Formats: sequence, C-alpha cells, structure tokens
Amino acid sequence: MSGEVPSRSSRARRVLRGPRPEAVPTLIARACAVVGVLDIAGGVFPRFRHSRMHALVEVLPGSFGPFAAAVSLADGVLLLLLAHGLRRRKRRAWRAAAVLLPAGAVAQFVYRHSLAGVLISLALLMLLLRHRDEFAALPDPRSRWRALANFVLMSAGSIALGLVIVSAHPNRMVGDPSLADRLTHVVYGLVGFEGPLDYDGYTSWTVAFSLGALGWLTAVTTIYLAFRPEHPAARLTEEDEAKLRVLLDKHGRRDSLGHFALRRDKAVVFSPSGKAAVTYRVVSGVMLASGDPIGDVEAWPGAIERFMDEAKAHSWTPAVMGCSETGGEVWARETGLDALELGDEAVVDVADFSLAGRAMRNVRQMVKRIERAGYETRVRRVRDVGEAELERIRLAAEDWRGTDTERGFSMALGRVGDPADGDCLIATAHKQDDEVGEYGDLKAILHFVPWGTDGVSLDLMRRDRGADPGMNELLIVAALQAAPKLGITRISLNFAMFRSALARGEKIGAGPVLRAWRGLLVFLSRWFQIESLYKFNAKFQPRWEPRFVVYRASADLPRIGFAAMQAEGFVNLALPLPRALRRRRAASAGRPCAHAVPEHDVRAA
Repeated sequence: MSGEVPSRSSRARRVLRGPRPEAVPTLIARACAVVGVLDIAGGVFPRFRHSRMHALVEVLPGSFGPFAAAVSLADGVLLLLLAHGLRRRKRRAWRAAAVLLPAGAVAQFVYRHSLAGVLISLALLMLLLRHRDEFAALPDPRSRWRALANFVLMSAGSIALGLVIVSAHPNRMVGDPSLADRLTHVVYGLVGFEGPLDYDGYTSWTVAFSLGALGWLTAVTTIYLAFRPEHPAARLTEEDEAKLRVLLDKHGRRDSLGHFALRRDKAVVFSPSGKAAVTYRVVSGVMLASGDPIGDVEAWPGAIERFMDEAKAHSWTPAVMGCSETGGEVWARETGLDALELGDEAVVDVADFSLAGRAMRNVRQMVKRIERAGYETRVRRVRDVGEAELERIRLAAEDWRGTDTERGFSMALGRVGDPADGDCLIATAHKQDDEVGEYGDLKAILHFVPWGTDGVSLDLMRRDRGADPGMNELLIVAALQAAPKLGITRISLNFAMFRSALARGEKIGAGPVLRAWRGLLVFLSRWFQIESLYKFNAKFQPRWEPRFVVYRASADLPRIGFAAMQAEGFVNLALPLPRALRRRRAASAGRPCAHAVPEHDVRAA
C-alpha cells in the first residue's frame, strides 16, 4: 500500500545499519568540522572547561595542562582544514584525520569540559575506520603557489585567533593592556617569544603554548606545501599532441572547437581503442572538459568513461563547457549528467555571405570608411608568413592584449605562429602612412584555427589602441572574402552567451520573466561582454549553433561557473608574472609566447 508509514522496527534497522556509503564522506566532514570548533573553543575559552577537569589541570605536574590545551587548539584547526578534503574523499585527509582524532581525544580528556568530547571523537574515529574504503581519492594537481597562499591565510587566521586567545582570560590578565599591546603579544607568541602581557598562574603558559601552536601550524603547513613533491597543472605531452592531431585530421570537421584541444595546458584521456579523446583541465576541484570529444563518434563513450573514471579517482566534479547538441546528448546518455544551454556559436557560411543589402549596410559603410583611411588587409596561412613578421605579430598580440590576465581556455589556442600550426589563418590590417610604429605598419590581428579542411574558427582578435574603430569588422570581412581562394567554406566567429534569451527578450510579446532575465543580462554586460558580443556577431548574419554546459547536479553549477571563469582568466587567483618575464620564460622554453583571448574576443567569455 503506497504511503504506508515505516514500522518502528524498520526505522530501527535503518538506524543500526548506518548512513548510506555515498553519504559518509559528507557526514564525516561535517562532524570533523564540529569537533574542530569544539576543540578550538575548549582550548581557548576557560568557561568551556568543566570544574573537575580544571582542578585536574591544577594538580598535573609542570605545564602538562597548558600543553594539552595547545594540542586541543592545534587539533581543532587541523580538523577544520581537513573537512573539505574529507568531503571530497581524499585519502590523505582520511589518514591525517585518523591520527588527529585520537590525539584530540587525549587532549580533551585532560583539558576539555567533560568526557562527551572524548566519546564524540572516538565515535567519529570508529566511523572513519569502518568506511575507510570510501576515502580513496587521489591528490589534486598542485604547485608552489599553494605554499604562499597558505602562509598568508594561516598567518591572518592565527593573528585573529591569537587576539581571541589573549583576551579570553580577563580575570587572569594583569592590568588593562591596549589593543596594540595585545597584537604585539600575539605576534611575539606566534614566533616563540614572550610578549608584553602578564597573566596569573598557569594561564601564561596556556596562552604561550596556544600561540606557539598556531605559529607552529603556520610554519609546518607552509613548509610542507613548499617542499612536497609537486604535481603540476595539466600539460599536453608531445606524444599526446601527435595523437590528437591524427584524430583531428580524420574527424576535425565535425566540431569547430576541435583544434582548441591542442592547448598545451590541458590533459587528455583516450578511449581504450585510441580512436577518441577528451581533453580537460582541473580547476578548483572541477574536471573541466571543453567542446565535444575528439575523434570517431562511435568511440566517444569509451573516452567519456575514462574521463568519468579519472574524475571519480580524484573526487573531482566532472563538467563540460561548450559542447554541441550531439555532444551533450552523448554525455547525458553515457553518464547520466544533465545538459543546459549556455549560448550560441555564430557560424558564417562563406557562400551565403555578401556585403550587399540593407542588413549589411552598417558593416559595409564601416569597411569602406576604414579602407578610405588608408588601411589594407592581408589574409594568409601561418606557414606562408615569414618568421620575422611572425615575431612582430606575436609581440604585438602580447602588447595589445586588453588585460594583464591571459584569457581563454575552451575557445582559445593559447599561442600564435607555432610551426606545428601551419594551417592556422592570420588576417592582419596595415596602415599605409609615413608613421611607422614599433611593429611596422601592423595595426590589427585576427587569428583562426583550422576546422577540418574547409573551415576555420576564430581564436583571437587584437588591435592597436591607436587604430581607427572597426578593425575587427574589417578583418572579418577580409577573411570571408579571401576564404574561397583558401578553400574555406565556413567560418566560426564568437560565442554569444545566453544569445537566445537576449534575442527573445527584446521581441514584442515577451513575457515579464523573459524581459527580467534579459534586463539582468544587459546589466551584467557592464562587466562581461554578453549583449555587445551578441550584437557584434549578429552584424554578419550568421547561423546560430547552440552550445551546452554538462553538469552532474544543479548544486554544482556555481562551482562549475567559478572554475570556468578561472580557466578562462576572468578570475585570477594566482600571481601573474610581469610581461617581460613571461616573454623571457617563453623564449627560454623554445616556444612562442602564449596568447589568449583579448577583451574584444569573447569566444571564451
């Protein structure tokens, strides 16, 4: 009978059976966070200590009691730090928690308010040991920047918590020291020296040991992160790149984003047959793929399965940005993931393009005006451009980038003029006048990557800030007009996020919800090129091809969105190198400087 209330015995059996295995990591992570907070509170605030335990501390020999308080405090901080790793099923976090919980239980027995904390820690330890098989995830890619970030964050947190510690014993404090004196005492205590404050009885030892424990945690965790074996970010090996080029030669015509899989800051997994592959990068715990899988469609499921296995092994959140409708259907069918329309890609068929007609009036007038101003264009394959000119183009593209942060991931190749990319297309604009700048008469650059043998896909747009407006329109028209001679029948332009919402929201009869959604997108366009990019693409009368984001659960979408913004360069959590150093490092590596999407090209926005 449907709706029958479970019997008391069935509920009891469910409780005795315990939580579902897949829910255990989250439960343990939350429990560790709670135990960590209790440990910190018990080590800092005297009122959290039971009177009998307090009496025990008074009769223990030497400084054993204050030392236990410091252990409890350090244990609590570490358990809080480990909670995130436990939730993500990390094996190393499990090992650390298995050591910290009994150590914290001992400290609680000596210094905490009752035996309840001891029992909670031991119960959590038993649950951790019972479900140890659930914590098998491998470590994430990492770099030395984690050590610097840890030092800054741990130092700030230790100072803040240290101020609480020195102020938590007002009845034991001698005098009424100022905030500056308390801050000085904290800083001295973190590095192991005695500060200006005085306390009665054993409290001075408790404060000293607690501050020393915080300083010790900051130093040890920073040293560990700085000297542990480095697992660098994804890098495409030469062998993997060669395999991908073979697949693109056979199947590259199917997806306009296929050539962007050759970015060298991506990793790749191949299907068992080697006939398909998925490229990805791991950002903030998100395993982010871009575009459709490369290779034979029949072999896609094998590559997708390898991708999901890799995500499960590391407890990464799987996601795909910018796949086609076919790709989204295959991903959803093979993995059970969901797909959400992200926007539309503008594709212009060369045979249908013409500057004639009222719809192309604005573009036609702009192009003619720029041509009358003395500009000319050149459209060539990279292999047909001399090395000296290529070097000027690379340096100009670097200097003309709109932001210090390099942008691009899913729809940017990340380099210009590489000898391996001879089929790429470069369109350049030149100003014929008496004034020759740093890069000769070069004023604007468009770079396209191959899309099979008969198409190209826009990679980046760069222009001299002093050039006349309309450089991008001029070069796109030049590329479309030169396309037939180069055997190109289709050109993929920019990607417009939420294009359909913008288009439908401005039409007559649009409902209030759609109009409100469009209004929000227009508002966000002040910081992100959403509406402006849609209108720019629409000038060339393209056909619109929908692109999708594939995700596991709705709750993952904010995290995926943040990871995608990091990957594309709109959120930069690392310290960028100065431009001169980036050039020097690229030259020493024997490869051209990496160039990503500028602020004018929002394929990757």
